[in-house]
Amino acid sequence: MNVSGVRRLPKRGLPSDLTIYSGTAEQLLRSLDPAIKFDLIISSPPYNIGKPYEQKTELALYLRQQSQLIDLMVSRLSTCGSICWQTGNYVQNGGKTKGRIFPLDFLFVSLFQKHDLQLRNRIIWHFGHGLHCKHRFSGRYETILWYTKSDDYIFNLDDVRIESKYPGKTSYKGPNKGHLSGNPMGKNPEDFWVFEDVWDIPNIKGNHIEKTTHPCQFPIGLVERLILALSRKGGLVFDPYAGVASTGVAAALHERKFLGAEIRNDYSVVGKKRMLDAVNGKLKYRSHDTPIYDPSRSKLSQKPTR
Repeated sequence: MNVSGVRRLPKRGLPSDLTIYSGTAEQLLRSLDPAIKFDLIISSPPYNIGKPYEQKTELALYLRQQSQLIDLMVSRLSTCGSICWQTGNYVQNGGKTKGRIFPLDFLFVSLFQKHDLQLRNRIIWHFGHGLHCKHRFSGRYETILWYTKSDDYIFNLDDVRIESKYPGKTSYKGPNKGHLSGNPMGKNPEDFWVFEDVWDIPNIKGNHIEKTTHPCQFPIGLVERLILALSRKGGLVFDPYAGVASTGVAAALHERKFLGAEIRNDYSVVGKKRMLDAVNGKLKYRSHDTPIYDPSRSKLSQKPTR
């Protein structure tokens, strides 16, 4: 991987700075040149619930394995770098339980804290679709833990501002009375409920425009906002669980370099094709700033008459 060169699109295939390694993240990290540092690490690790791409194991062993990976990643993180770790719930089924859950973000906190990383936000990713539960409320959110290695971190707020709720609002007193009170570029992505950020971005289900063969695919828009805010053009983004390369696609769309690891060849093939389509301007995807569809506009929202 040429992480220092300028991107040049070859006649065939991907640029050398958009790479998916075939193997585990641990193997990749141990083989890399020590001089290579990541500006941003983004991933959604397996939740240890028995999906086709993971080997379900005891929760304690799972956390030890994750801790070993985090140890390797932190040593590769640049001083101004960030880690964004997106997790859901580990669900314990069987015996006398009816789906007892363990919030993985709570369990990961100690794994990051031992490296003295700084937690900046616990971002709530809200989505509208998923499995319907019978013995508890149906889950419709997951969390992203955003950690920085130091207080000198990259944060490009202006690149991810969203439309203000009241763009015409003016100050009612003081020297700016009568003048617009908000930032003309928009507001900080919403802060909501106990100082937690809620990002409303649809997950990939059914006929979503980004749907591939992966059963738990990362929406590009979710990664896109993180890449825009927490890295610079030309920076190196790493995903230890690359899957079908949603992180790599977002990196390619916004002129970042990408390195990922993926153990399944079928996912790697799809991911490389998606990154190439992104570079060539052929990829169809849902951007992070696309408005949420209003379900009341659908005929399906109307109660059937009898």
